[in-house]
Amino acid sequence: MQRVSLEEEYLKFGTYSADGETHYGAITEDGAVSLVADFPQWPTLHDVVVAGGLEALDVCADNKAVTHTHFDFEMVMPNARRILCVGVNFPGRNAEYKDCSDQPQYMSLFPRFASGFTGHNRPLIRPPESPQLDYEGEVAIVIGKTGRRVSQEDAYDYIAAVTLCNEGTIRDWVRHAKFNVTQGKNWDKSGSMGPWLVPFKDAAQLDAARIITRVNGEVRQDDVLSRMMHSIRREIEYISTFMTLEPGDIIVTGTPTGSGARLDPPQFLKPGDVVEIEVNGIGILRNTIVDERL
Repeated sequence: MQRVSLEEEYLKFGTYSADGETHYGAITEDGAVSLVADFPQWPTLHDVVVAGGLEALDVCADNKAVTHTHFDFEMVMPNARRILCVGVNFPGRNAEYKDCSDQPQYMSLFPRFASGFTGHNRPLIRPPESPQLDYEGEVAIVIGKTGRRVSQEDAYDYIAAVTLCNEGTIRDWVRHAKFNVTQGKNWDKSGSMGPWLVPFKDAAQLDAARIITRVNGEVRQDDVLSRMMHSIRREIEYISTFMTLEPGDIIVTGTPTGSGARLDPPQFLKPGDVVEIEVNGIGILRNTIVDERL
């Protein structure tokens, strides 16, 4: 199976647990390099981003030895304060709704909470209230500095890092009310984010990015960010018009066509399934599915 080509040398900073403790640090091919003790002023990776400290992590990790070879990934920024998601942001996604609507002038937005996400290689939780757990592969951007009414021209200057998101959704619960989807988007550990943050360096990291989502090895989503109806530059411009963006804010930028609910017949996730979200230059976010234990 053809896979997205990945750069091996990009920097990666993750949140993980080992030996009963939570760490953040550099993720390498040989293991993790904990950096928590080196930066006591920054207890979490979120604090690092807020302080503009990703470059300091890079310098510190340069000559350090691996501290953990066995560890479990956590949601990359488990104490993220604000996560805002862009919905229906690819041409095919708009057509999937079959409502004959034109491309929308303004983007759809909804909030998600950190409690709704788990980490790489952790199971997504299917609740007993619904069998309609669905996947959505997306790129997420992490804001690195405060901005209000940011222009599209300057938008990329406000990005600190990029990561991946499986914006898992309980489909029937997004239709419990007329005007919102919040309750279908925030079930505990129904989605994932990670595996790590990749510091943002230049426009090519996003402009040339390709999203591929696989379920049990079968490609379900395959598209490029350059086809989004509302570009990431536009997202930053629009969102910062009505709210001040702050360091540590996360914007989940939109998913391509091909989610399970839109297949004929629909194919929702079930226990034992494996979902992979892959984007060149960022990596692979992988999760299995389990039923919630009551």
